[in-house]
Amino acid sequence: MNQNSDEENLKRVDFKKGFFKKVKLSIFNVEKYPEMAVEGVPRAIAYLAKLVAILAVIVCVCLVVKTNQVVNQTVDYIENNFPDFSYQDGVLDVKSDDVLTYENDYFGKIVVDTKSEEKEIDENFNGFVILKDKIIVKNNAVVGTATYKYSEVLNQIGFTKFDKQSLVQYAKGTQMTSLYISVFVTVFIYAFIMYFLNTFVYVLMCSVFGYFASLFTKIKMRYAGIFNMSVYAITLSTLLNAVYIAVRLFVDFDIKYFEIMYVSVATIYLFAAIFIIKDDLIKNQAELTKIIEVQKQVRKEMDENQDDRDSGKQDKEKNSGVPESSDVKDKGKVDGKNNEKDNGVEDREAPEGTNA
Repeated sequence: MNQNSDEENLKRVDFKKGFFKKVKLSIFNVEKYPEMAVEGVPRAIAYLAKLVAILAVIVCVCLVVKTNQVVNQTVDYIENNFPDFSYQDGVLDVKSDDVLTYENDYFGKIVVDTKSEEKEIDENFNGFVILKDKIIVKNNAVVGTATYKYSEVLNQIGFTKFDKQSLVQYAKGTQMTSLYISVFVTVFIYAFIMYFLNTFVYVLMCSVFGYFASLFTKIKMRYAGIFNMSVYAITLSTLLNAVYIAVRLFVDFDIKYFEIMYVSVATIYLFAAIFIIKDDLIKNQAELTKIIEVQKQVRKEMDENQDDRDSGKQDKEKNSGVPESSDVKDKGKVDGKNNEKDNGVEDREAPEGTNA
């Protein structure tokens, strides 16, 4: 017994310390969900935070790589095809009298008009508008536009004056490494917060579905346990989401209703765990019923054996006790008759002796 309890404690310690082991168990061993859920809500949330951190790291690495590719392509284009320009005191001056328009697969449409300070943008516009003192960003995924002044953005990173040649040299130099690190850290913090909140909402949705599933299967489970299992059930969905986001950064690839599939996979894992628990309870109930029946049978046999022993004892007492008393009585009767006979003989003999 002590050895088994020690092994169980070691297993629980492994669950508490092994994050990647939990990831493996969450994907390939659904039956282990109850054991991991017993650890409590704080450990489940810590596991979720680590999982989301991996997602954020994958997204940030892919984003930095993609940004590096785009920057290199942009720098090459500026160096070879873009007219000369200069920037000073928050004002950008492109040496061109015409409005320049470019199409880019990554950025969308780019309009350059440094002779103007304002420009009307169509509702269906998707891209950038570069003006004299600011840049306007319009994306189909965002309602409205975002405006950034050069002086507010470039002064923060130390750019107060540059021209085409100095910008190209800077972009091809080692200074970009520190810029990429800054981008990575900034995007990681933003991505971690956003993905954690988003994933947490999905976990709550799955836990609600799991709660109704427990009611349907008539299993008495605390909501905290269902929530913990929902955290582990969303593991595969989160990893698939990381792969999907990474692929979309490099390939024009889109899966319709991906969010529905995201929730469905996690819900299927959770339902599978709940039904496994139900199946185990049924098996345990059946085994318990068999044990009770065996105990009843054993008790019945013991009672029958006890009755047999009691009846045998009574028969033995009858067979050994009653004949003995009757023999004594018969013997007494025989002795009495013999005594009477002897007395009678003596009585008869006595007169004869007297007469003689």
